[in-house]
Amino acid sequence: MPSAAKHAFVTGATGFLGCNLVEQLAERGWKITAAYRDPARFEALRQWDVAGVECDLLDLTGLTGAIPEGVDAVFHMAADLTMWARHGSRQLRTNVDGTRNAVAAAERKGARRFVFTSSWNSWGYRPGDPPLTEDTPQRGNASPVLYDRTKLAAETIVKQAAAEGLPAVILNPCHIVGRYDSRNWARMIRMVHERRLPGIPPGSGVFCHAGAVAAAHIAAAETECSAGNYLLPGPAASYVEVIALVGRVAGRKVPKRAIPAWLFRAVAHLQNAAGNLRGREPDLTPQAAHIVLAHGRVASDRAEKELGYRSPDLEFMVRDCYDWMKRAGVLKE
Repeated sequence: MPSAAKHAFVTGATGFLGCNLVEQLAERGWKITAAYRDPARFEALRQWDVAGVECDLLDLTGLTGAIPEGVDAVFHMAADLTMWARHGSRQLRTNVDGTRNAVAAAERKGARRFVFTSSWNSWGYRPGDPPLTEDTPQRGNASPVLYDRTKLAAETIVKQAAAEGLPAVILNPCHIVGRYDSRNWARMIRMVHERRLPGIPPGSGVFCHAGAVAAAHIAAAETECSAGNYLLPGPAASYVEVIALVGRVAGRKVPKRAIPAWLFRAVAHLQNAAGNLRGREPDLTPQAAHIVLAHGRVASDRAEKELGYRSPDLEFMVRDCYDWMKRAGVLKE
């Protein structure tokens, strides 16, 4: 008799990376239970064979009831990615208290694997730091960006549970680019497409593809010896190079030089002030500017060796995102 399909429980399934994970789990024959809060957002997952359960990360009882008994893997991807200080308390509750509840619920239901989506931001990278590896001391708790601090706090919760017996692994993607994105790096693509990019920041980053990151999550769930942190890097590029590539893909003229860092920060503060007046999160905030200007670097191949992780080139990532945004009607003509 064929073996029973593995069962995954996914938080954050309706998000950008969550959709990529659900897509790949479905392609590989996993049974999927997806947690959601907004029924309208769950509709996007109906193209795959997914069972939905409405619950809130902050409701431990409801979350525990939503997880199937003895589930093969809990993929905890849900996170608040805001870079707007006005949403800080919400982010703290979601990223820290929500992770604490997800861990407790997984333990209560006997989950065979707990895969947590963190970020390279938990290292609190600063200009001049050497390239990151998993052995680099994490200093996210000293970062001025609340997101960095919350992700490191969440990792601490997962690591404590792992020390007490929960089979857990932590994945740390870099800047994720790919389809199903409408608000992360897709914001920059949209600004280029709509000819309203305020300027190119003078930084650089390390980029990874959403599809490759999703595949690494599944590998982490299926590889029994995987444990600890796995950085998920990809090609490094300056933002001048990234914007030039977006311009070619979108057929738009873009600036050829970066603006000074002080000017980029000033634009961030101006947009932040305007957002505060309108009551709407702006595309650029001081916290986002801090991350963009960090010039992060990664020197780790642990995920390649242990999870079979492979990253495509940056043009593939940008085209994947841009083409999906066009199909989904995210981009205005």
